[in-house]
Amino acid sequence: MRVSRIQAAENRETVINVASRLFREHGFDGIGLKDLMKGAGLTQGAFYKQFASKEDLAAQASRRAMASAFNRFSAAAAANPDDPLGAASALYLSTEHREDLMDGCPVAALGSDAARQGAEVKASFEAGIREYIEMLRRCIDGAEGEEPCRKAMAILSTMVGAMVLSRAVNDQRLSEQFLEAAAKSVTGLSAGAAQKGPLL
Repeated sequence: MRVSRIQAAENRETVINVASRLFREHGFDGIGLKDLMKGAGLTQGAFYKQFASKEDLAAQASRRAMASAFNRFSAAAAANPDDPLGAASALYLSTEHREDLMDGCPVAALGSDAARQGAEVKASFEAGIREYIEMLRRCIDGAEGEEPCRKAMAILSTMVGAMVLSRAVNDQRLSEQFLEAAAKSVTGLSAGAAQKGPLL
């Protein structure tokens, strides 16, 4: 039975959404096309009508994952204009985020995997990372300049690193200590910076 263009477009969006979650859970190489398509409720044969390759899907799923995570963290910041950085970092460095691989930050879940991927996947991550940096820069200082940008990079590096380490250990207390130490460090990195109004 022939699939309509509208249905084909909907199927494609479903595959990208499902892949964005399953790649975060299993890694780019930890799940095959058959299981990805099964997760989307489609056959493997349908994949080749929608995507040029698994890397093509990985790039698009990465963009979707970065956008989804960015929206969550920027919404938390925007909802707390008195302390946007505190709100965004509290959400990022929470135990809930630590447990939520499928819907969490793709940089923490897939950063090391992305380093081994092709240019398309890296470009998706780079674009998302730049958005993160800009959001954090706006949280700590409304003015243009190199110093807020460097602080934003340090804050992002601290949060991502802490999340990766907190997920890598069995000891729950040690895991929580990584998150707590990062939260304290983020506060120190932003110290002295003006915390401006809402982001959106």
